Amino acid sequence: MTLDPPDLNYIVASTLGHYEREADGYRASTADHDVSQNIDALLRHIDAPPPFTILDFGCGPGRDLQTFTRLGHRAIGLDGAAGFVAMARADTGCEVWHQSFLALDLPEAHFDGVFCNASLFHVPGQELPRVLRQLFATLKPGGVLFCSNPRGPNEEGWYGHRYGIWRDLAGWRTPLQAAGFVEREHYYRPPGVPREQQAWLAMVCQRPR
Repeated sequence: MTLDPPDLNYIVASTLGHYEREADGYRASTADHDVSQNIDALLRHIDAPPPFTILDFGCGPGRDLQTFTRLGHRAIGLDGAAGFVAMARADTGCEVWHQSFLALDLPEAHFDGVFCNASLFHVPGQELPRVLRQLFATLKPGGVLFCSNPRGPNEEGWYGHRYGIWRDLAGWRTPLQAAGFVEREHYYRPPGVPREQQAWLAMVCQRPR
């Protein structure tokens, strides 16, 4: 399947439109989600001296920006939904960039870590290699990328008004390695349940020095 520019524009508009409409409810329903395992995984693999400069890619209302800030790091958010950007700026006081995942404008070699918690799976498969190369480039040498995505049989398409991709471990490893990343760790979530109930795949990868 090849998506042409009108297709991609529709995917972005529809997916972001869903989050714009549901912004308040999304903030309320995710405020108490415990992603400390994911935050710890990112920070544990960064071998630079703290404090770190972290990009929260798909920051939503800013919950994790607040956590990184409380831990003493400089956190910058990025989201394509204007409603989320406004919430995150107001709630956290952090710098938050309003950018579509498919039209990124990122500084070179700027971040110690990029945190993609439940966000990268919204990037259509044909665009994923380009986006991963951009995330690679915005990391400092030795910087770390964390991503957590719903796992599945290497399919993509619509669920409601949102577009997503569902990949297994090999399906994520291939584009990450092609972008230049070296895998440091992977695990499945939520912890403490049988694998068939672990719907999320988390990966930690590094830009080599």
